[in-house]
Amino acid sequence: MKNLLFNLILFLSLSFGFSQTNKAFTFGENLTFSASYKMSGILTDIAEVKMQTAKMNTKSGTLMHLKTTAATYKSFDSYFKIRDLYESYVNPKNIKPYLYHREIDEGGHYKYTKYKFNHKTRKVEGLLRQKSENFPSGFWDRKTSVRFSYNTKDLVSTIYYLRTLDIKKAPIGASDTFKIFFDNKETQCSFKLLAKETINTAIGKKECYKLAINVSGSNVLKGSNANLIWLTADENKIPVYAKFKIAVGSGELKIKSATGLKN
Repeated sequence: MKNLLFNLILFLSLSFGFSQTNKAFTFGENLTFSASYKMSGILTDIAEVKMQTAKMNTKSGTLMHLKTTAATYKSFDSYFKIRDLYESYVNPKNIKPYLYHREIDEGGHYKYTKYKFNHKTRKVEGLLRQKSENFPSGFWDRKTSVRFSYNTKDLVSTIYYLRTLDIKKAPIGASDTFKIFFDNKETQCSFKLLAKETINTAIGKKECYKLAINVSGSNVLKGSNANLIWLTADENKIPVYAKFKIAVGSGELKIKSATGLKN
């Protein structure tokens, strides 16, 4: 159950081809999902996941604020309370990240992360914070400086950037890899386009790209072609449905509503 949002977000990632500018989403988009987890063999809705975009004006220009949250429903809080926040501040045209912030509280497990991306030096300056009874402040802090590869992004900006790619040009069976910066290191993921399918969702019947995804050198996701994501086969490329299998169980992610769409 730890890092629930990270596990869910991994299903929203894809990399087929580059796009010059973002044509998939704009400021004010709001996506809401229900997350279910298999308990005693029965899928149970446990949490709500929200993804939002907003405009942020700075002295040097306009940034896009990408915010993703996950919170268990009140009926589930007494069993395993989750309050997660992931956010990134990016260039609205090419989705290049400048600042990433993550704060999770899952069943009493607390962790805070902040990354500043310097694209000239290709370094990420990070602050990692966890609760600790051994420090007067109650927290253990560690500062880091890590190099990152070209086009590597944080978790949230990766999700949105991949929606800008030209997936429709990829043939069935195509596969590729991409990198995300998470937990102070680069993680390599791979994907495969399995099919185009039409499915029923809360926002209507949608033709979708069906994809399988795996994470290299990690036990986050289990099984071959067991972790699947359906993205709408249109200009918005909205993630509408996902099935996942992790070390401690399996579950699903379903869209509930989508507003402020660009297309």
